[in-house]
Amino acid sequence: MKKCLLVLTLVGAGILTSNAQVLKINIFSPIVKTFNVQYEQAVSATSSFQLGVFYTGYSTGGTSFKGLGITPEYRFYLSDTEAPQGVYVAPFVRYMNFKLEEDDVSNSKADFNAFGGGLILGKQWIFKEKIALDIFIGPIYTSGNVKVTSGSDTFDTGAFDGFSVRSGLCFGYKF
Repeated sequence: MKKCLLVLTLVGAGILTSNAQVLKINIFSPIVKTFNVQYEQAVSATSSFQLGVFYTGYSTGGTSFKGLGITPEYRFYLSDTEAPQGVYVAPFVRYMNFKLEEDDVSNSKADFNAFGGGLILGKQWIFKEKIALDIFIGPIYTSGNVKVTSGSDTFDTGAFDGFSVRSGLCFGYKF
């Protein structure tokens, strides 16, 4: 995980050649006990690179998930406005690393690593040249591996494993 974060940080730092940068927070994330922050950097008039990082403490089906995820994406802006503004399509990948615990009396614990990807469609507005509003939705497929560290393998990873929908409403600041 540390190597993955280091490589993505270096790649992200290497493309800091434009003045169009946006820092955003996904306001849907707290609904599922998650904090999600995203950094977007325009790399041309029609594209940008975005790096999202999230921490979750989500529980579902008796299983608690605690850990980090990272989501790099490349946005292709389809509208006449210059990136990072307008309608876009964005392929992305996602890596997640969680500690799992069963909420019952079994005291089962495990590590969960998952990798996946998908494609989102969205639109981003920039108001008063500083305030960003970004809305997006699209499919994601994730495949994960559970490594039991104690107890039995009764973990429900369905919320983070298989096909699902990635969506968000983000507010941010352009600098």
